[in-house]
Amino acid sequence: MPIPGTTKLERLKENVAAAEVELTAEDLALLRRELDATPVQGDRYRPEHAKRVVE
Repeated sequence: MPIPGTTKLERLKENVAAAEVELTAEDLALLRRELDATPVQGDRYRPEHAKRVVE
């Protein structure tokens, strides 16, 4: 699967290897706590792009 913006072979190898990483339930819980504690700022899309998004 191509990764947009990957221009160096070493970076591509790192990105492909990341697919083998397995996160434990504890890892996922920690990530969830951190995400929940991080306030979201700004809109998801710029106004001109938001008009084109169907939700």
